[in-house]
Amino acid sequence: MGPFPSSRGNKYIHVAVDYLSKWVEAKALPTNDARIVCKFLKYLFTQFGTPHAIISDRGTHFCNDQFAKVMPKYGVTHCLSTAYHPQTSGQVEVSNHGLKRILERTVGEHRASWSDKLDDTLWAFCTAFKTPIGCTPYKLVYGKACHLPIELEHKAYWALKHCNYDLVTAGDHRKVQMNELNELRDQAYENSLIYKEKTKRIHDYKIKNRVFNVSDRVLLFNSRLKIFSGKLKTRWTRLFTVTQVFPFGTVKLSQIDGSNFKVNGHRLKHYFGGDIPLIVVSDLQTFPMDN
Repeated sequence: MGPFPSSRGNKYIHVAVDYLSKWVEAKALPTNDARIVCKFLKYLFTQFGTPHAIISDRGTHFCNDQFAKVMPKYGVTHCLSTAYHPQTSGQVEVSNHGLKRILERTVGEHRASWSDKLDDTLWAFCTAFKTPIGCTPYKLVYGKACHLPIELEHKAYWALKHCNYDLVTAGDHRKVQMNELNELRDQAYENSLIYKEKTKRIHDYKIKNRVFNVSDRVLLFNSRLKIFSGKLKTRWTRLFTVTQVFPFGTVKLSQIDGSNFKVNGHRLKHYFGGDIPLIVVSDLQTFPMDN
């Protein structure tokens, strides 16, 4: 994410999210070049081990020779989100949005202090309850509830009760928690699958089934109006012609000047141009108006 206002020389936040546990790792860095990204990934590998795969967008800081050499070295598969459907990286986009919202509420007017608040932001994000997995990321990773500093500071009764075990009792209790951890992760995986199936069902229900054929005239949705102010402007831009239809919803369009490009079909809608024909109604009867 970035660039942000300079904070102790840092302008970018590098974010990595575990796909199942929703555990987020973020670090404030001065640049987003390939060397910095590879260094950040090596830090993650030493802390959590090497993952099976990494999903990223097609930014130049991920698609370069240095990054391509590091991935085979650690045996990691690098997957890229398609340019026609960037929602593939929705997991990290949701995490980015959540981190930004927390930072907005913590930095206040002094935006240059965001790098100092990043650790607190991660703490709040990882100890929050996540509906898809049915627990907090902290509990899914460490197998126990997280005791917040404010609870220990005010000497909450339940915190003292759970923290002040003797060594033997605390050790036995921790062994039970470690044995229950695998069961907790299996349950979180099932909850995540159920949540995704429900979300997909709701998403597919709202999708309008639009079938495009070659030579159809269509309008293209202008997503830039979400970023730039476009009051009283239509979000459907100029007229295009369909030249080729690919599987899985990709459509190739042509413009008047002859240049072609590809888009996802959900950004298009049919254009029914032309004058509206007059409808002639014979034997038109009029009825008196009721008083």
